[in-house]
Amino acid sequence: MDMIPPPNCRLVRWVALAALIGIVLGAGPPADDLPPLPDTAQPAPGTEIPWPTPFAIPDRAEAELRPTPLRRPIDLPPLPAWPPLLTPEFQQFFQTPWDPPIGYTGPTSVVPREGQQDPHFIPLEDRWRTGFPEWDRYGKGHPVNDDYPYMPGRINDPFNQNVLKGDYPIIGQHLFLDVNALAFTFQEYRQIPTATTPFESTARPNEANFFGRPNQYFSQSFFVLAVDLMHGDAAFKPADWKIRLAPTFNVNNLSVQELGIVSPNVLQGTSRTREFWALQEAFLETKIADVSPDYDFVSVRLGTQPFVSDFRGFLFADVNRAIRFFGTRNANRDQWNVAYFRQWEKDTNSFLNTFNDRRQNLVFANYFRQDFLVPGYTSQVSFSFNNDPRSYKFDNNRFLVRPDPVGVARPHEIDVAYFGWAGDGHFGRYNITHQFYEAFGRDSLNPLAGQAQTINAQMFAIEGSYDRDWARFKVSFFYSSGDHNINNSHATGFDTILDAPNFAGGPFSYWNRQAIPLFGVNLVQRLSLVPDLRSSKIQGQSNFVNPGLLLPNFGVDFDLTPKLKMINNCNFLFFDSTNVLEQFLFQGDIHKFIGTDLSTGFDYRPLLSENVNIILGLSVLIPGQGFKDLYDNFDSSVGALFAGFLFLNFAY
Repeated sequence: MDMIPPPNCRLVRWVALAALIGIVLGAGPPADDLPPLPDTAQPAPGTEIPWPTPFAIPDRAEAELRPTPLRRPIDLPPLPAWPPLLTPEFQQFFQTPWDPPIGYTGPTSVVPREGQQDPHFIPLEDRWRTGFPEWDRYGKGHPVNDDYPYMPGRINDPFNQNVLKGDYPIIGQHLFLDVNALAFTFQEYRQIPTATTPFESTARPNEANFFGRPNQYFSQSFFVLAVDLMHGDAAFKPADWKIRLAPTFNVNNLSVQELGIVSPNVLQGTSRTREFWALQEAFLETKIADVSPDYDFVSVRLGTQPFVSDFRGFLFADVNRAIRFFGTRNANRDQWNVAYFRQWEKDTNSFLNTFNDRRQNLVFANYFRQDFLVPGYTSQVSFSFNNDPRSYKFDNNRFLVRPDPVGVARPHEIDVAYFGWAGDGHFGRYNITHQFYEAFGRDSLNPLAGQAQTINAQMFAIEGSYDRDWARFKVSFFYSSGDHNINNSHATGFDTILDAPNFAGGPFSYWNRQAIPLFGVNLVQRLSLVPDLRSSKIQGQSNFVNPGLLLPNFGVDFDLTPKLKMINNCNFLFFDSTNVLEQFLFQGDIHKFIGTDLSTGFDYRPLLSENVNIILGLSVLIPGQGFKDLYDNFDSSVGALFAGFLFLNFAY
């Protein structure tokens, strides 16, 4: 080589040997001959990056897989020009290519405080935006519709990691923003026994029957923008504090075929459309203390917030104004809640909260124990209290809802407590869910009984299921006690506070989904199982003088594909006691068999996530003799009642 000195030049030999040792040890030429280092460890965009040794120079294929943050591989800048070996332009510190973080990170707010000071360490102060190499697993060239690990995202991609859904901090290392936009709607066709108005005006001339045409069309559309701002680590460790706001807009429509349904004023016709806006959720949550090194904590949440009292929502499931203390114990094996609710009044047609005080006071306390007795089974004990004072209320459609428009119809106060025990889990491939409630208290003046009542009522539900490949077979039973003597002072019919049970078919079931009216009250409320003869679930008062229910259920669910699920149920419905109905309707010998409820539903998730849901439900109630005793006309018998709904959900 021309650079090698002649063998007889000893001084030149020593200089070359020193230079070679410097190359091997990473010393490089004198610092005075090097270009100045930039302020940070990363060079400015567009500058050439010198590499210290041939062993650190990647090939172009590797460099093309390592773009700068938030850039696609096809947007790579040209490769830097590699300086020749042993020139004074190479840097003294080893540097690696900067891989992009996965997902959509947004800009970082963490300003580097120091540059690289050591050849073995590179400072990376924003620990959330650590890079990952691009990986084209199948060599397809990153087509748009394929999913790849370690792939940079887009701002409109809610499935992969995204700074807008709390995966990366927006300020510093601990402040996160989670934005959810939801639009969901359901369109429902149903047949419900619908009373006529023969003493006022009728939709058609010469109508004299109590019940007219049953066809109704009902639709609801909700638009929600929920924003969460939280401070914490976003994983394992509970948030230090959190603020959530969820403004909600609703549009609803009801079209029927009889007068006096959308309003007691028959001049309002047979159709009603309403809009309503609500701040459905608005709360502040803060952690009070860490109680163990296993991230056990105690927190408090103040404001309008969601709460479900048990596993399946048998007693209370609502979003309302409350102060709630909650936490965990024993490395999150135990969870507990203590909450006080002061209920907002509900809007009649949208079921959303208003800013009017309902004056109803609720107290809840529950304790969960995971792996109770055996692994996989969770047990819960609970105490709930409902104080619903005297009030007088017409709803937004001008119907009387408090007190119930039956019997004496005078304002009265209810004080009732519930003791509950529940369990949910599995024993191998066998799953079980059960719930028991004992209700006791006092009603100062029950409208149906016409006197004060001492309350003592029970509810019990159990479901067992077995998973066999892609099918789940279910058997369940629901019982709510009825009142066997309306004329005494003991109310033994069970009623809930504000329930929404996911049981025996849930919203797919005709009996559960539909509010079936009966002369001023409802035989059963919408999204409820208990036949409580109450004016309204969301605005009326609990009524413990009711017929009760016995419901055996058989069902099977099929996972037809990873995207499509089928839900099938068969319910047999019986009154526990018909004494209350016989007195209420002045009718004797009402049979206990209500009928058979058959339902099927399909849940389709085209994106394999909850971002898009399409749910279709079909159900039919085949009336039994007890239902016919209530709803038959003079000249005709009530036939099978059909219902169907389509639910569309879009979430970001």
